[in-house]
Amino acid sequence: MQQPGLIFIFITINCISACAPLTIAGMAGQTLVSTALNTAVATREENQIKAGQNHEIAVANYNVGVEYIRRGNFDKALDRLIRARDADPEYLPVYNALGVTYQNMEAPDKAEENYKKALKLDTGNSDTLNNYGQFLCTTERAADADQYFMKAAANPLYQTPEIPYTNAGICAQLHEQQDQAVEYFNRALSLNPNIPAALLQMSEISYSKGNYSAARDYCKRYLNVSGHTARSLWLGIRIEHELGDKDAVSSYAMLLRNDFPKTDEAKLLKESGLR
Repeated sequence: MQQPGLIFIFITINCISACAPLTIAGMAGQTLVSTALNTAVATREENQIKAGQNHEIAVANYNVGVEYIRRGNFDKALDRLIRARDADPEYLPVYNALGVTYQNMEAPDKAEENYKKALKLDTGNSDTLNNYGQFLCTTERAADADQYFMKAAANPLYQTPEIPYTNAGICAQLHEQQDQAVEYFNRALSLNPNIPAALLQMSEISYSKGNYSAARDYCKRYLNVSGHTARSLWLGIRIEHELGDKDAVSSYAMLLRNDFPKTDEAKLLKESGLR
């Protein structure tokens, strides 16, 4: 155990004198190394500043792009989101938003490409999982869509799991799996009793089964948390007609005729003869 220490001391003592010239050279070497390190640090800091600026540019363009998506202006949204992507190619949200944009622009290949890129950057991102599930449902891949919805909802850190459950229910209903749809809607409503889409869907399902009282309850809950739509009013008219409430029928019918006169539902109302 002593041998390594002796060798170490021996080398050290000999270098005090014999290596003196090398010490000066070593000091010069250290100066060169220090200069190189300083340059490297400065370059890294500059790169970090540049990266930070690029990220800020990406975030700013992303936010504007998302606002354009909300307004339904997908051409302008695409322009902003591409700027965001080019500024920071590792910024995950931009790929999710690009997927949504391309999906709405009826460019399914590009939509799927961007959803997959987003999931490659973060396999567990519930927002992307939910959106990709929606995409898969619209491209007749309901079974695959269901897996993504469930993975999104299962994330314990996700604040709104009722959304993928609702989407899973809508997808199941679109593919004539009504029992499965009801199960998912009930899960969504157990997490958020006021989620409008699930309430409206459950009202329609209850109506289709002849359970008019339940249909009325779901419809009223929907109207309490969401604004009137032609769809909900036409549903309310039919429910109240079955339950024999003429005043409610007249009230819903007047709203439908006045607020949504050019809709298919208004046309159906006129053809039905209900007042």
